[in-house]
Amino acid sequence: MSHWYPKEFAQYVFRQLTEDASSHHLDHSLDPKALENILSICYQASFMRDEDRTARFRLIIRNPENMLPGQSPPDGLHRFEFTEPHPCSEDELRRLFPAVSFHRSMIGVTLDEYSMPQIWGIVHSGPRWLQLIHGGTQKINPLPNSLIIYVTGPGRITVSVGLAMIAGLRSGKLISSANDVLSSTWLRDIFVTHRDELWELHQETREKFGADWATITPEFPMLLGQSLMRRVISLICNYHHGGMLVFVPMEVSEDLKETNPYLNIKYTFRSDEGRLRIQQDIARIMNEFAQVGGKSGNQQGSIGWSEYQSISTPALSRMDEMLFEKAHLLAELTMVDGAVVLNRRLELLGFGAEISSGLDNITTVQRAIDVEGVSREPESVRGVGTRHRSAYRLCKALPGVLAVVVSQDGQVRFVYWFGGEVTYWDQLSTSILDF
Repeated sequence: MSHWYPKEFAQYVFRQLTEDASSHHLDHSLDPKALENILSICYQASFMRDEDRTARFRLIIRNPENMLPGQSPPDGLHRFEFTEPHPCSEDELRRLFPAVSFHRSMIGVTLDEYSMPQIWGIVHSGPRWLQLIHGGTQKINPLPNSLIIYVTGPGRITVSVGLAMIAGLRSGKLISSANDVLSSTWLRDIFVTHRDELWELHQETREKFGADWATITPEFPMLLGQSLMRRVISLICNYHHGGMLVFVPMEVSEDLKETNPYLNIKYTFRSDEGRLRIQQDIARIMNEFAQVGGKSGNQQGSIGWSEYQSISTPALSRMDEMLFEKAHLLAELTMVDGAVVLNRRLELLGFGAEISSGLDNITTVQRAIDVEGVSREPESVRGVGTRHRSAYRLCKALPGVLAVVVSQDGQVRFVYWFGGEVTYWDQLSTSILDF
């Protein structure tokens, strides 16, 4: 279907919950009609405003008696129960959301004997849950296995069980892991040389000092780089300024800093240690992670992304924070007009880059239907702005360039020369926090 609305969205979420029940251990049973009703109420509330504030709130479906007493952030959830419940309606949510901070609290909801939603109170979580969304290692207070609904703007809803995203709705479009471009094979292949270099750096250090280190799964450095990319794109989206990231092949890195027919980079950086810092930071994280894993008794097996998110040491958390700061730096450079240019080693070449207007015009591109680009259809470029058209021209003129274009409204588009044509993929969401 061309557009999804609460009824279809609820049906999809319910199928995901029931078909994969072994992965989603819900603590509150829901029938399809009750789920549709709650999502419809949240959908209507998402279009409401309180003075100049847009609706943004988190709603957790969990009985108050299932909230452990005596807990409080940052280590637990603090329950504040009303003396009597209030009907869960869009008007009630509009009145409540200004007082219930999106990042720190949730609206507690349960179902009465008629399966009608009731607001029983407020759950104060604190902001530590955000750390895991960003892919870090800092210890957090995990959210319970309850259905949580995130309303982040008009028509923008995400459903999760705890922090495991089930699906989202953005402007009538369904979001699921099936349309996550960042996890595609073709995108990983672009950075495969960078991954191999990271492994070489890690193995060199391991041979010298890592006799008791744990073995890291082969996909870990790619997942860490993917997490960094998510952070950068999500931050750019949240700035509501728009921007572009351009990743160029290694063989043209230095040429593009000089006069060339493709790009004019206004602010360029020297080829020194500072440019190599992201790769070095990732290699250091791999070394520290393997060392910590070995001390935890994991020498016999492999450790990967799930262990990285659960293991927390001061050194590993500090390294992760350093990488997170690089994401902020890259995102903030997009606030200057022009593209931020990096090579496939994630070395920052410069920013404020203007794509040459002398490149051949392009009238038609291919829109990828699936994340791997197996199904595509032609599309005219008339409906897009200057930023998108310049990205199309660059990718045609210089195959091997990957352009990530972020619109002011938060739309994310990956552009690449694929299968002999300029092709684009829409990334509808990078995390449950996109708004």
